[in-house]
Amino acid sequence: MAESPVTVTREGAVARVTLTNPKRRNSLSEDTLRRLLAALDEVAASDATGVVLQAEGPVFSAGHDFADVAARDMVGVRELLALCQSVMERMHTMPQVVVARVHALATAAGCQLVASADLAVAADTAGFALPGGKGGWFCHTPAVPVARAIGRKRLMEMALTGDVVDAKTALDWGLVNQVVPEGELDAAVDDLLARATHGSAASKAWGKRVLYAQLDRPESDAYAVAAEAMAAASQTDGAKEGMSAFLEAQTLLDRLTQGRRAYLCSG
Repeated sequence: MAESPVTVTREGAVARVTLTNPKRRNSLSEDTLRRLLAALDEVAASDATGVVLQAEGPVFSAGHDFADVAARDMVGVRELLALCQSVMERMHTMPQVVVARVHALATAAGCQLVASADLAVAADTAGFALPGGKGGWFCHTPAVPVARAIGRKRLMEMALTGDVVDAKTALDWGLVNQVVPEGELDAAVDDLLARATHGSAASKAWGKRVLYAQLDRPESDAYAVAAEAMAAASQTDGAKEGMSAFLEAQTLLDRLTQGRRAYLCSG
């Protein structure tokens, strides 16, 4: 029986979703996409607070599997792209924080995976490309989240040239959050995920959902979405407890400050 191209493991509160088909450069065939979606659904329904999306082998992901694509008619390709979109959007809708751990080259839909994750940490050995501009199948769908991460002009450069962008440039452009030496990648991923998941898991889950809901909307619409969510959140037990603790601490600090002033004046 063939090994699964996607595995899920747990380390405490962190789930690790791993692409495990290095012989196919972790390409995103229909089978891989379905298993990846199922893995994300499994984690979303769990008590995990964070997800690391990672890969094995010399390539993070080469994107769509051309053998799969070439065997399809237009309707079939549309179905494949819809499945791929579902995977990307699932990372946004799941309550956990998703961090992409990018150790090597991520191209086309592989780059789309990185751009769709909430956060991304890359090794200095990583690279990123939308290579469709060099061939006959332009990277239209991978460009959607990449554009939202790096902006129009930089997207145009990536999409039209198809050139590989190194990790440092990807950091400068906003495609990843951090770049570290390859030997420090796991520690950097763990540190970022720990900081991003610290605090109320319910608050983070709601916050993540609203952030994605307001992104790319006109400013007034974004404020309407954010204000309604924040007003509702103010009534939750967690928010009330947090505000109460802050006010109590502030009151104590004020008393200490007043006492110190009184002591100085009396002296």
